Amino acid sequence: MKIGIVCYPTFGGSGVVATELGIALGNRGHEVHFITYKQPVRLALLSSNIHFHEVHVPTYPLFHYQPYELALSSKLVDMVKLHKIELLHVHYAIPHAYAGYMAKQMLAEEGISIPMVTTLHGTDITLVGSHPFYKPAVTFSINKSDVVTSVSQSLKEDTLRLFDVKNDIHVVPNFIDMSKYKSKFTDCQRSMMADEDEKIITHISNFRKVKRIKDVIRIFNEVQKKIPAKLLMIGEGPEKEGAELLCKELGIAEKVLYLGNSNEIDRILCFSDLFLLPSETESFGLVALEAMANSAPVISSDTGGIPEVNKQGITGFLSKVGDVEEMSRNALKLLSDEKMLKQFKQNAREEAEKFDIEKIVPLYEEIYQKAFTIA
Repeated sequence: MKIGIVCYPTFGGSGVVATELGIALGNRGHEVHFITYKQPVRLALLSSNIHFHEVHVPTYPLFHYQPYELALSSKLVDMVKLHKIELLHVHYAIPHAYAGYMAKQMLAEEGISIPMVTTLHGTDITLVGSHPFYKPAVTFSINKSDVVTSVSQSLKEDTLRLFDVKNDIHVVPNFIDMSKYKSKFTDCQRSMMADEDEKIITHISNFRKVKRIKDVIRIFNEVQKKIPAKLLMIGEGPEKEGAELLCKELGIAEKVLYLGNSNEIDRILCFSDLFLLPSETESFGLVALEAMANSAPVISSDTGGIPEVNKQGITGFLSKVGDVEEMSRNALKLLSDEKMLKQFKQNAREEAEKFDIEKIVPLYEEIYQKAFTIA
């Protein structure tokens, strides 16, 4: 099958999922074409089965904002015709499904019919899409897709609640390639991050307000008062400066390491004793799954799709959004009991196995076949 994948090529969860899916499809013999404005960060190598086509957006003084959707839809038409692409899989309702639909219509004018699968990831629904300005376009894009998937049951329910959706929505969870999480790193590498007697606590995100970065700092502050620990903060974003200032106010700046964006998440997570995810909302919580694959239990909020990944009292603990006090108590409970911590680490790894890419990719292949029968 020749598949065109449209996604954001950034460090965000949707881009990671789309890229890993494309790579896995390529490994299964499909021909995959990534079509976006730059090469995805997780797409390290191209091959005979995996290709990248850059979308160029011409600059014209007439346009105050450059029309990416127009450039993308035109590029999709060109690539479908040039490479005989048989199916489009777009990640995010807007702008990608919107542009995909326009491409479908242009191709139809030339007698070319191509199905489009749209995967909803969260922000396109809960934050951007629910804004009154975008709501008609999101509703239209979802309903004009041949098949729609969401990454969690929670996101499916949000979508049905927020939009007048006529299409069925199929839940296909996010996934992880467990073969990549067989740690070969040594204790000497751990010592670069923390002393031998210190626990390593980790947070990874895009440092937006919705991630509640200051809650991460406050939880860690309570933990470090009773247990020697280091906090590793991975990512970049608008809330980083505020977090750094809070660390200084609390007198813990030397115990918090900011490592920026990284392509070597597993090198950090494999030494982590605990992962913090106190987000306001998460459609799935892919980063929690990555932590669990590295045997790191998760202290998280109980919002969105997180409870579908982090199992209460088994792989970690769930609390109400903003309940820093309870999250701190749960973190201390785990970190102060070595036997419990060891069991939770094992549980986390075993739960992550359920989301292995080898179990999820066939579900997408079934979705593609369904799209062919509908289009």
